[in-house]
Order: sequence, then C-alpha cells, then structure tokens
Amino acid sequence: MSGGRRPLDEDDVRIRARGGSRPRTRTRPKHEDAREGFVTAVDRGRYRCLVADRPVVAMKARELGRGSIVVGDRVALVGDLSGRPDTLARVVRVEERRSVLRRTADDTDPVERVIVANADQLVIVAALADPDPQPRFIDRCLVAAFDAGLAPLLCLTKADLAGPEDLLRTYAGLDVAHVVTRRDRGLDSLAARLAGRTSVLVGSSGVGKSTLVNLLVPAAARAVGDVNPVTGRGRHTSTSAVALPFDGGWIIDTPGVRSFGLAHISPDDVVAGFSDLADAVAACPPGCPHTAGAPGCALDAGVAEGALDPDRVASLRRLLSSRESGDDRA
Repeated sequence: MSGGRRPLDEDDVRIRARGGSRPRTRTRPKHEDAREGFVTAVDRGRYRCLVADRPVVAMKARELGRGSIVVGDRVALVGDLSGRPDTLARVVRVEERRSVLRRTADDTDPVERVIVANADQLVIVAALADPDPQPRFIDRCLVAAFDAGLAPLLCLTKADLAGPEDLLRTYAGLDVAHVVTRRDRGLDSLAARLAGRTSVLVGSSGVGKSTLVNLLVPAAARAVGDVNPVTGRGRHTSTSAVALPFDGGWIIDTPGVRSFGLAHISPDDVVAGFSDLADAVAACPPGCPHTAGAPGCALDAGVAEGALDPDRVASLRRLLSSRESGDDRA
C-alpha cells in the first residue's frame, strides 16, 4: 500500500475515536510510576493536591471518564509534579474511598452529590442564637453521618448569646459527642476533638463555621459573613470545600448550606439514624410507616408510656414526612 497508511494490526488494539480521526487505544496505561496525592481543593476542573507536602495543580486524565474527584480523595498523579507556577499534572487514578459523605439538593432529587471523601468525623456546626438553632437540619446531618459511617460531633456556637441546655436535651438519647463555643472563650475543647482526625465541617450559613476555621487555622482566611436581619439566615461566604492541615489531621470546611437532602437514603436508613428509637421501632408491625396514629406503631405507645422522648419521635416523623412531600427545608 504505497502512499497509504499502514493498516492497523492486532497488536495495535486501537479504535477510531468517535467523531474524529485520531486513534484511541483500548489499553489503559498502568502508570506504575504515579505518585500519591491528597486532594485539598477543587476549582473548575482543576484539582489542588498535596504530593509529599508539595502543592500541585492537576487535571483529570481522560481515561478516568466522568467520575467525580472531590476534596479528601487519595489520588495517583503523573506528569509535572514540581508544583511550579503554570505547571499541570494529571490525576490518573482515584484510590478506593473508605467513606463518602453525600447529600442531594432536596428529598426528590435523584442525583447524589458527593461532598467529601475519606473523612472520619462530621462536625455539625449550629448556632444557639443569631440565627436560631435548627434541630431539623441537625437531624438530617446526623442521619447522613450515620449512613456514611462518620462519627458525628455537634458543635454549638455563640453560647454567649444563649445557653445550650435545651438543644442538648433534645439529643441526649443519641449520646452524640458535643462541644460548646462562645466568642469570648478559646477553642481548646474543639481543637482536642479535631486533632489527628479528618473532620468535615457542615452548617447553615451564618452559624460561625468559617469563623471557627479561621481561629483554628489562621492562614485559611476563609470569608466570613453576617446574618440577614430580615430573614434570620446567614449569607453564603465560602463557595467551595477546602481541606486544611490541622494538628496531625485535616479540617475540611464546606460551603454553608440551607438544605440537606436525603433522597439517597432509604426510609429504613433514616429510622436507623435514630438509635435511641431503634428498640421501639423494632416492635412495630411490618410495613409500619411510623406516622402518628398508624395502627400498632410502637412509637405512639412509647411516647404514651413515657419511655420515648416525644421531641425525638416528632423529629423522626418530620424527616419521614418531608421525604414524601419533598420539603427538605431546615
């Protein structure tokens, strides 16, 4: 075939890329020389990674397809790993995740959004005042933590404005670890809980989450906003998740959210998140919806006998009903 292209033989194992003439190999490179990295931030298709304590910016290799890469991922990188300005490495592999924290936009959204990977603690930041605490939002975060296998930590801020007793009483039956902070005191208790762990902080806007991060990691310089005096809601400040090294571990700060959808978690898993009600629910008849007045629902009997906290039962029922109605507002 003089003057023409050499025909592709079997050893080439190639196919033509759809819509173009450039051949694309089916054989994926093993990248045995790839270096391990930790994803600390994601910004418009660029991944900021830490490789041997050196910050490196990378893009996703084409062979990875459309799979997501999120903060907290352990990845393998090739290419320019110098970390010099205007250099770009490639992420060629995402290592198996040991935990994944997910949420959906609302309770009817079929699309799961992975927030972070490989965390071992979920710090739920809630203000005791300005804005008022939102037990419903806390409940949703607890369910998500239990589903992801993360240890929950309830961090109550602004205790100089209101006491924590009522809110803590609501969660006494769950035996959830907690710390209480105030603006005129230090953060020693919280810092001790974060040391040596990978902790992801979540909370509604305005609860003081970014303020905590800036006090714990002064170099973070996370944007801080105020509470809207009309709506009582905080203004969004942080716009993307970022992992910050802290005392042998990592603090992963996330953007403030106003809803925490649980469409990816089944009703049975929602119920399982309320461990203080588990024994009573086990006594319900098969198929029990656990709603108020449902025939034979053991939750009603437990409340009537004083064995169950009516606030916890009401919280569970709010979550279950919100999934059916699509109302996931905190």
